[in-house]
Amino acid sequence: MGSASRKTFLPLDPGTFSNQSKAVIDFIADYYENVEKYPVQSTVEPGYLSAMLPESAPYCPETLEDILEDHCWLSWEMLCSGFNVVGFNWISSPAATELESIVLDWTGKMLKLPSSFLFSGTGGGVLHGSTCEAAVCVLAAARDKALKELGGWKNITKLVVYASDQTHFSFQKAAKLVGIPPSNFRLIETSFSTGFSLSPENLRFAIEDDIKSGLVPLFLCATIGTTPSGAVDSTAELGKVAMEFKLWLHIDAAYAGSGCICPEVRHYLDGVELANSISMNPHKWFLTNMDCCCLWIKEPKLLVDSLSTDPEILRNNASKSKAVVDYKDWQIALSRRFKALKLWVVIRQHGLTNLMYHIRSDIAMAKRFEAVVGEDERFEIVVPRKFALVCFRLKPKVEEEDLNRKLVEAIMQC
Repeated sequence: MGSASRKTFLPLDPGTFSNQSKAVIDFIADYYENVEKYPVQSTVEPGYLSAMLPESAPYCPETLEDILEDHCWLSWEMLCSGFNVVGFNWISSPAATELESIVLDWTGKMLKLPSSFLFSGTGGGVLHGSTCEAAVCVLAAARDKALKELGGWKNITKLVVYASDQTHFSFQKAAKLVGIPPSNFRLIETSFSTGFSLSPENLRFAIEDDIKSGLVPLFLCATIGTTPSGAVDSTAELGKVAMEFKLWLHIDAAYAGSGCICPEVRHYLDGVELANSISMNPHKWFLTNMDCCCLWIKEPKLLVDSLSTDPEILRNNASKSKAVVDYKDWQIALSRRFKALKLWVVIRQHGLTNLMYHIRSDIAMAKRFEAVVGEDERFEIVVPRKFALVCFRLKPKVEEEDLNRKLVEAIMQC
């Protein structure tokens, strides 16, 4: 981007933020002043919103005035916390439901996900609060699919989950929550020689050993940008193993997935077409407030089959027609906040061009820092940088083994 763009792009400019906040508050106040003019239940038809919005995210930023103007023709459920939307099914909040489907397709297209993960293709997506919630849901879907094939719940103690020792610990928690015995969670060791990525060969050895023991391989988590080291697992290679042994392959791209909107970083998602599901957290690197986790899945029916509820009080013609999404069946809870609104506003306010600039700026800063550290003989780079995470340490002498702990403590006090 040119120098003019660099000068004008401020994700949170205090002066602008103050004016924009007042505009939003005035808009909400105007709504409540005239709330009696709106119907209790929306009268729109399924799919009405997709006909009014573009198929892809805007490349250039849009003004808040234009965004607020659009709120005027979106039904009254639209304004998230200000209007206290409870979007558990389509009939209760068609705008919240349809905007979520649209914004997930927008984001998926920015990541160049295959159409098999998009509503515009054969898949779909949902916004969760965190990766842990998403993990619980896909693990439950994988579990129920496997148990149905195996003959029932009596076989749950046979199911095995695989991950690397770099995988976020939330997946161990999620597996435990869906009933997988902790002893059946395999943390496969990684090493510096492989950049701390999960070895397909070691994965295969672990799977074959479990099969010999009468266990059933169920689920594999591959990570794009691990928390401890920023490591990237090879989805393309791991996907082949997962397909061979019929494992559910999930990609955890919570942190680094956002970076893959940049063409020069997108190759880290190569092989995504082999996965069953993928999650990414806009609240980590995508200028979006907590909480916001995107989950895309190839076969939404498996998620719905595992998580759906159908009490008499929630039955309606729209749900019965199967022409709408009822997000209560895509998550743990029934009620849900209007998370799609903030992600939609972020994308429109910044546009793809400034979101890419934001990612590139962070990567460039990390690259510069890595170079400076690498030139200082007192330090060493622990693992080569891939994104904006630089892992380094002081080279301690034998008598100073706790030196890095002291360095961390000193930095934390700055």
